[in-house]
Amino acid sequence: MSAVKGPGDAQGGTGETPEQPTPEQLARQVAARSGVQRRGDGQVDVLATIGGLRGLVEAIGPGLIFIVVFTVTQQLDVALIGALGIAAVLTIIRLIQRQSLTQALAGLAGVVICALFARTTGAARDFYVPGFLTNVGYGAALIISIFVKWPLMGVVFGFIRGEGLDWRQAPARVRAYSIATWIIVAVFTARLAVQLPLYYASADDGGALTALGSARLIMGVPLYAMGLWLAWMLSRPREARGPVA
Repeated sequence: MSAVKGPGDAQGGTGETPEQPTPEQLARQVAARSGVQRRGDGQVDVLATIGGLRGLVEAIGPGLIFIVVFTVTQQLDVALIGALGIAAVLTIIRLIQRQSLTQALAGLAGVVICALFARTTGAARDFYVPGFLTNVGYGAALIISIFVKWPLMGVVFGFIRGEGLDWRQAPARVRAYSIATWIIVAVFTARLAVQLPLYYASADDGGALTALGSARLIMGVPLYAMGLWLAWMLSRPREARGPVA
């Protein structure tokens, strides 16, 4: 006869339920996973945040190969193979050098998803559809965070600056971080405002597809880096001033 399991057996026999993380613990995890880094002089390290020059190459390379190869050959399969090939090579290089694979694997997965979209429909322009969905998703999450008084750029920057979550007790700091979050929302909105018209125009105009690919490259990491730096600068705490003599 098999023994009857008690309520705690599924948790290793302790009968204790896992503790729920506190808001501060969740916020700390979000800040850690954001990848945003700070330099020794107190400024945000934009280059390190995007993974350095290698991270820049990994972010831009597959998209650049795709649009160049397709523009020259007008062959979707060849362009997709080129984009997937360069993403795979960059991932393998990191694997050989035993470096962090997180960014490279994320980039490879992103290229695979884009390739699946384009290959399923047979339209080269659909290579860029996942990017639109990502921008909408991130933008919506940032806007919601502002309206619930937890602006995400405050969550990220607060721990990097050593403020933790104390900034939430100061209305001026909440406003500053809300503005910083709106700046990143503006980055996602600008991408959609520029690229969606090019996407629809590319159905009948090959030149629009080239313009879409170029816009995706320019408004990708470079625009995000600029927005991140601006958000950091505008949300800086004011220095305390001594009494006026």
